[in-house]
Amino acid sequence: MGVKMGLLVLTSIVCFGINAQHVPESFKATRVINGHAVETLKKNILQFRVEHRFGDVIPGLNVSNLTQSWFGFDQASDIRFALEYGITDKFMIGIGRSKGSGEPYKSLVDGFVKHRLLTQSKSSKIPLNITLIGSSTISYMRASTDVTQVQHFPKFSHRMAYNMQLNVTREFGEQFSMALIPTYVHRNYVTADDVNGLFALGSALNLQLSKELGVIAEYYYTFHNNSVRSTNFNSLSAGVEYSINEHVFKLVLTNAKGFNETQFIPGTYSDWLNGEFRLGFSFIRNINLVE
Repeated sequence: MGVKMGLLVLTSIVCFGINAQHVPESFKATRVINGHAVETLKKNILQFRVEHRFGDVIPGLNVSNLTQSWFGFDQASDIRFALEYGITDKFMIGIGRSKGSGEPYKSLVDGFVKHRLLTQSKSSKIPLNITLIGSSTISYMRASTDVTQVQHFPKFSHRMAYNMQLNVTREFGEQFSMALIPTYVHRNYVTADDVNGLFALGSALNLQLSKELGVIAEYYYTFHNNSVRSTNFNSLSAGVEYSINEHVFKLVLTNAKGFNETQFIPGTYSDWLNGEFRLGFSFIRNINLVE
C-alpha cells in the first residue's frame, strides 16, 4: 500500500506542474462516481439524481455465479435519489435519500453544502479549481436490540456521521482533468475495533473522448492503523459518462456499495481481485428554475 500511495502522490504532483488551459468544466456533473467533483451548479439550477448500485458481478470469481445473480442485476446494494440546487454560481446545497448498503447502516438521509473557492483561469493566472465540501448523513433505521451492535444507537447522535473535504482540480486543455481530494470522515459511534475519525486522500480523473463522451475514474486511499481498526479495502471506481443537453448518464464499475463519503470511505469491504465489484448507473437531469 505504501508504494501505491507514493506513486499516486508522485504522479499527481507531476501532473499538477503542467501548464493548464481554462475550460468551462473539469467534470460533467457535481459528483465523479461516488465522491464529489469540484463542480458546483449554476445559480437557480435544480439537479435531480437517480443512482443505483447492483450486486457483485463475479462473486468469488466463480463463473457459475454469473447466471445465478445475472451479473449482479438481481441484487441491489444501494439506491439513491437526490436533489441539488445552485444558490449562486459558486455555492450550492443538496439532500438525498439512500437505501443504505448495510455496512453498517441502512435508511440514510444525507445533506451537504459546497462552495467554489477558486476557478482556474489562464487570463487571471489562477492555476487550480478549488471547492470546499461539508456533508453529513443520518440513519433512521430501526435500532437493534443487541447492545453489542453499532446499530444499537444508545443516543440519537450516534446515528450521525460527518465529512469535510477540499477538492483541488486542474484542467489540462479540454480533454483531461485530474483532482486530489483530501478528506476527513468522523462517525459518532463505532465498534470497539474501529476509530471515529478517518483521513483519506481521494483522486479522480476525467478524459473526454468527445464533447459528449468521457471516461471517469476515482480512488480513495484510507489512512488507518491496522492494529487499531479492522482493515477495509480502498474504494476504486471507473466508468463512462455521456452528456447531452441537460442530461448526464453514467455507467460505472466499483467495489464500493455505498454512495456517501461517510459510507464508502470507511465501509468498503469488497475486493476487486476476488470479483467483488458491481455495476452501477446514474441518471442526472438539470432544470433551470428561472426559464
